[in-house]
Amino acid sequence: MNATAPLAARTRIKICGLTREQDVDAAIEAGADAIGFVLYPASPRAVTVERAAELASRFPPFVSPVLLFVNEGAARSMAALSSVPGSMAQFHGDETPEQCWQGAGNGAYRFMRAARIPIGAAGAGFDLVKYASDYSRAQAILLDAHVEAYGGGGKAFDWSLLPPAVDAHLVLSGGLTPANVGDGIRQLRTRCKSLSVDVSSGVEAAKGIKDAARIRDFVAAVREADAHP
Repeated sequence: MNATAPLAARTRIKICGLTREQDVDAAIEAGADAIGFVLYPASPRAVTVERAAELASRFPPFVSPVLLFVNEGAARSMAALSSVPGSMAQFHGDETPEQCWQGAGNGAYRFMRAARIPIGAAGAGFDLVKYASDYSRAQAILLDAHVEAYGGGGKAFDWSLLPPAVDAHLVLSGGLTPANVGDGIRQLRTRCKSLSVDVSSGVEAAKGIKDAARIRDFVAAVREADAHP
């Protein structure tokens, strides 16, 4: 192998919306890098902070817990982050850049910011470059489809409408499945600093109940895309 050849990018994988021990174990066994817990009471995948901490205690080293918040107060989000060791925040509501920063303890915790991108042709009007600049203190910008409720609801937006270059780490989400994640990776991997993927409904048997076989298939599809860019 040529010593000067660049290494192939490894796409990081987050499985979100877990509620059960067996699903946590299945995600870890399949090779997930991060596991998300929804701390938004209106979600059918919601868990309490105590439950999130209990499930995260099963993680081996180098698997990261992510806590999803929607318009939560800074004191409550910081208390939750402190209760789940090693966790980072995912702000998925209408939080301003300053509210995200405060909710993450003014830099004490890492955080992602979700960008809710309109479905269809309207997605072309979303200025992702400006959005990433506005939330430049976020570790990553998570790309999700805009629907009435918070969260993508298993809907995908038009990836081809995204700008050709974004100065940020991006996390592709919204309607991903084992069948389409490879295409999403191939379309977006060269448009940003790094690309990760985030799946919830695409590996579920029911809302909040994951399917171990679908998780394995999803991870395998990501690795296939990495091996054949």
